[in-house]
Amino acid sequence: MDNQVSLRKYALVSATMSAFLTPFMSSSINLAIPAIGEEFQASAVLLGWVVSSYLLASAAFLVPMGRLADIIGRKKVFITGVFLFALFSFLSGLVHNIQTFIVFRVLQGAGSAMIFGTNMAILTSVFPPQERGKALGINSAAVYLGLSLGPVLGGFLNYRFGWHSIFFFCTLLALIAFFVILFKLQGEWIGAEQEKYDGLGAGLYMLGLVCFMYGLSSFTSISWAPYVLLAGVFILGLFIYYETKTTYPLMNLKLFRSNIPFTFSNLAAFINYSATFAATFLLSLYLQSVRGYDSQVAGLILLAQPVMMAVLSPVAGSISDRVEPGKVASLGMAITTVSLFAFVFLGPDTPIPLVMANLLLMGAGFGLFSSPNTNAVMSSVKREVYGLASSTLGTMRLVGQSVSMAIVTLMMTLFIGHVELEFVSKAVLVQCTRVSFLIFGTLCFLGIFASLARGNVRAAQTR
Repeated sequence: MDNQVSLRKYALVSATMSAFLTPFMSSSINLAIPAIGEEFQASAVLLGWVVSSYLLASAAFLVPMGRLADIIGRKKVFITGVFLFALFSFLSGLVHNIQTFIVFRVLQGAGSAMIFGTNMAILTSVFPPQERGKALGINSAAVYLGLSLGPVLGGFLNYRFGWHSIFFFCTLLALIAFFVILFKLQGEWIGAEQEKYDGLGAGLYMLGLVCFMYGLSSFTSISWAPYVLLAGVFILGLFIYYETKTTYPLMNLKLFRSNIPFTFSNLAAFINYSATFAATFLLSLYLQSVRGYDSQVAGLILLAQPVMMAVLSPVAGSISDRVEPGKVASLGMAITTVSLFAFVFLGPDTPIPLVMANLLLMGAGFGLFSSPNTNAVMSSVKREVYGLASSTLGTMRLVGQSVSMAIVTLMMTLFIGHVELEFVSKAVLVQCTRVSFLIFGTLCFLGIFASLARGNVRAAQTR
């Protein structure tokens, strides 16, 4: 019993540290975007790719790495991912040009995928069903805390020590997590040891997803991007056809057809992240470029959101152990919808206390949605596909984040074009921000129905 308690403790510690680390990296860089643009003399659209390249690589590798973890061992893939993340975080902090920077961001994203394809699967393997919601709630709190505390710490580090320090800070956190896993997390978890890895399926999936997301993100800025988008759709269609014919598929598509709670819980996650991720990016630019605050003050204003998320996520996870998870998650998405529509009325003179109050509301919606939705996903599948379920949910998160950034990139291209950020007028930036939030609010409203459509997760689990 003591060994089991110790195992759960270190599994929770290592999973939570890594769950904080990777989204912290993706969001902390938002406050440093103006400084990076100034150092590299980069356009607003190219700066968007500093964020999008990391997300795109993470999304492309997640399912292949989650499936590999089910076959060769989740801890092996987990610790390798943490090491690679630490390595490329360090190298990203040393770059001297934007092109090399984006390449290292891609490789850093691959390490992130190995982490997120395994950490929830390990938690689900270690914790019994009656304690799972609470553990996943803590894990979800760490994800959201990383996403939203990133601008606060990132803004402070950027203001005091320069944007390179953000990457060195992440290197330090990753190394601590690596040694905790190496020396304290004992055991290995394999769900499909006798099955073969679908290498061709993995290749088709990654190529198709990269083409699709790149084409979508660059649709208005590169003349041949629509053709890349169409190629991505074709390759993903080919991937789906191939997966129905192979004995050991990378992704068991029958899971989506036969498991309604799993399908709609993943769809709800995709829509939620599509509607919310770029909010911090937009508000970061608004607070610095429109209102004139430095990155440190802007980060402190954005702190309102993670405070609510940190408080509510573990509570919501515990509630979802007793109450139908879908109902709690749907309430969270409804609250988020209200907060997104409220930002449509953002102006150059909007009182900052009002901005912070709406960030608190958004944080409440995030906190109520994430951990119950994660609990719904992981409780709707069998043990042998925990890695696939975890990585599928992670993919929905990352593809959703990429779509969110693609929407913002599209809006910035339409409203601003390839103009350096310092030369963009405040009025145009505010207009771009308001239209983006209108799109996000509409998306999130539609997501409420996807969340409700999942039905009764507990009844499905019993069956």
